[in-house]
Amino acid sequence: MKTKRRAKEVYTLSDLQNWSEITYGVVPPIRLGVIGDPVAHSLSPQMQNAALKHCKIDLQYARFQISADDLGETLKQVRELDFVGLNLTVPHKIKALSSIDDVDPDAKRIGAVNTIKIDSGKLLGFNTDGRGFSRAVREEFSVDLRDLRVLVLGAGGAGRAIAMQCAKENCERLVIANRTFEKAKKLADDLRNFFAGPKVLGPVARLQAIAWEESAFRFQIANADLVVNVTPLGLNRSDSSPIPSRLLAPHLMIFDTIYSEERTPFISAAIGAGARTANGLSMLLHQGALAFELWFEREAPIDAMRAALGFT
Repeated sequence: MKTKRRAKEVYTLSDLQNWSEITYGVVPPIRLGVIGDPVAHSLSPQMQNAALKHCKIDLQYARFQISADDLGETLKQVRELDFVGLNLTVPHKIKALSSIDDVDPDAKRIGAVNTIKIDSGKLLGFNTDGRGFSRAVREEFSVDLRDLRVLVLGAGGAGRAIAMQCAKENCERLVIANRTFEKAKKLADDLRNFFAGPKVLGPVARLQAIAWEESAFRFQIANADLVVNVTPLGLNRSDSSPIPSRLLAPHLMIFDTIYSEERTPFISAAIGAGARTANGLSMLLHQGALAFELWFEREAPIDAMRAALGFT
């Protein structure tokens, strides 16, 4: 008689290469997952498994700890193992493009993928980060991106998706900061056609890339409504806030895409300054719901997913 086994907390490429043996007795079968490095902190499994259970879909979602060097081989393995779909997190969102058969036009323009659907052996790439972020901002702050002056900290995969969404929704202003200024400038240049005409005449440019310097941040804070951290700063307890607390102000909305049980340094600094804050949990929820809808072509059970993440 086949003994039922629990899924492991985290799987590896070696596990995938011995999948039948490793998952023998695991019920329901694991055919979905999140790939990252690190990945043990991810709350995606509890959210997606709640959705699968609610919809009576007899599959399971798991975490996969995969290094950047092993990403290509990992995607080859899941293609052969009849997986349904995957989420990608740091550091894989940009590198995955080279291993995917077909990429959605929005994801191609962003230059990053966070969701893969596997259809008839083909890997199809999508990006739900931008739309998930937009829904989260509306939920957390009761305002739409089109009405905001936005400062985005970080120009990596998720940063590109968020900046693109702000541009597509015709936000009032968009300023991009990155430790490598050239990367911020490249992203701003990629989005310039969205800002071809002036929306509101004023003394500051509607689209701008800035250096990662305190003096630049000080000026932009006075001309921003929403500041978004899309850097890894805050993943570790020892990290500092991406913007010094002395620069933050009560008029700001602060959105930190990092989610954790404890407040990140950025959230703590913002609360101390009297600003309104939100962490990445709501973005995780909404980008995850969009991914579920791509995989199964049905509406995601958002309330069940929200409850699984511990929303009150």
